[in-house]
Amino acid sequence: MKHFKHYLRTVALVSIATVTAITLAACGNKKTTANKNNFRVGTVDALATLNSSRYSDISSGEAIQNAIEGLYRLNQKGKPVLAGAKSVTVSKDQKVYTFKLQTNKWTNGDPVTAQNYVYAWRKLADPTTGSPNSQNIDPLQNGQDVRLGKKPITDLGVKALNKTTLQVTLANPITYLNELLATAPYAPQDEAYVKKQGQAYGTSAAHAIYNGPFKVTEWTGTNDKWAFVKNTKYWDAKSVHINKISLTTVKSESTAANLYQSGKLDFIDLDNEYVKQYKGRSGYHVRKIPAIGYLNFNTKREATGNVHIRRALATGFNKTQLTKNVLQDGSTPLNGIVPANFVKNSVTGEDFRKYSGNLVPYDRAYAQKEFKERLKELGKKSLTLEFLSADTPEAKAVAEFMQSSYQKNLPGLKISVREVPLKQRLNFGHNYQFDIIYGIWSPDYQDPYQFITDGGAYHLNTDYKNPTYLKDVADANSTYATNPTKRWAALKDAEYQIVKKDAFTAPVFQGAYVYMQRPSVKGLAIDPNGTGLFFRDVTIK
Repeated sequence: MKHFKHYLRTVALVSIATVTAITLAACGNKKTTANKNNFRVGTVDALATLNSSRYSDISSGEAIQNAIEGLYRLNQKGKPVLAGAKSVTVSKDQKVYTFKLQTNKWTNGDPVTAQNYVYAWRKLADPTTGSPNSQNIDPLQNGQDVRLGKKPITDLGVKALNKTTLQVTLANPITYLNELLATAPYAPQDEAYVKKQGQAYGTSAAHAIYNGPFKVTEWTGTNDKWAFVKNTKYWDAKSVHINKISLTTVKSESTAANLYQSGKLDFIDLDNEYVKQYKGRSGYHVRKIPAIGYLNFNTKREATGNVHIRRALATGFNKTQLTKNVLQDGSTPLNGIVPANFVKNSVTGEDFRKYSGNLVPYDRAYAQKEFKERLKELGKKSLTLEFLSADTPEAKAVAEFMQSSYQKNLPGLKISVREVPLKQRLNFGHNYQFDIIYGIWSPDYQDPYQFITDGGAYHLNTDYKNPTYLKDVADANSTYATNPTKRWAALKDAEYQIVKKDAFTAPVFQGAYVYMQRPSVKGLAIDPNGTGLFFRDVTIK
């Protein structure tokens, strides 16, 4: 099953015409302020869905978290705080959480109830749903068994004690539950409304209802613009001071920069060339994030179903050249699926990436050896593979680099590149319509487990059968849940199995986020694990 969400918000790797550079230089000191009632944001990816059971991209996850409030939300500092729940009590064994809900309503007038959470979470776990985020349910009691179809959904560790009291039972104590419950997959759904909408639910702004600080408007399901408008029925509407946030898909960085400079956008992302021009200016921001660029391989096909081919593809390109010469945005090479400086061992203080080591660095000689070995087995002298990516300028630049690198470093390999809109790429990945697929992924909570059991890998839960890996992740999730030393050892071995031994997925780089934000905009929260924007506390001075 595909686990592929939070497609990194990143715009354009495009060449800049001289006239554009002159224009930017000329208006670089122009003072503009944001409209106090409308915060205007440029984004690269169009909105795909408002269904929390089905989303797999950053724009959709962002929209859901801004318009459909769960038990927790992220505050201005990116920390989870109670939101849809007004209080929580925890059992002595740290496994049973009892939440009292705020008095709140959906925009259709229905009350938000504990059963809304039970329905949504069971739907997330139900294998017939095919949710790309179903593995997020694993920490709940029987979560893994339910999503794998081994137990009925009624055995999931969530129960409505009454209309306003929700009981959540964990399989084992975890330290990141509040982070997890602040994410889009754990948003509630109004069962009566969702069932009435059927397949149309979440496919446009008109086919969804909202209980959060904003409601989504202006999105037809196919257009490139949408907006968040203040939800006056929200339980804490008095704390929301911005009336509207307008989002526009802008695929050209030069266009985005010009719109920002002319005062028509208040927030944009920056790519490599513009980083150089804007660095140090008012409104310029940069930060390292735990988002990763990765490759997946279709194990159902003859070529990429072979471990030697996958190992060659995982090690046959120069990551330093990619990050330094192509991306140029602060991204760095990554040789394991868990990023650096993401999480430290609570006992030793050691960063997981350092602890687990460099598993798949660029190694041309090794890649050629693995590739030649498989060609010999096939009795072939050449091989053609398709490289699938989104059609954003950043993805196109990466695809072109990979095509050139593979064909240069692996004699006999020909790469054809297919670039499609993000929504199509998601569907192609889900339906096995690729040889090699490139994407970017960021986590929901700070634990290596999510990268190792998800990390953007397509069909991981259904297709990857390595028994050592499966035992490792099961032990990390249960047997060693409260033993940090043994748990990390199990996760280290699991990462070795999936990345080094079997090359089921291949890390490429660790990302950075560079953006311009109008200085008059205050209170914007950005996901500490990625690039999602949270608008609840925004004010414009």
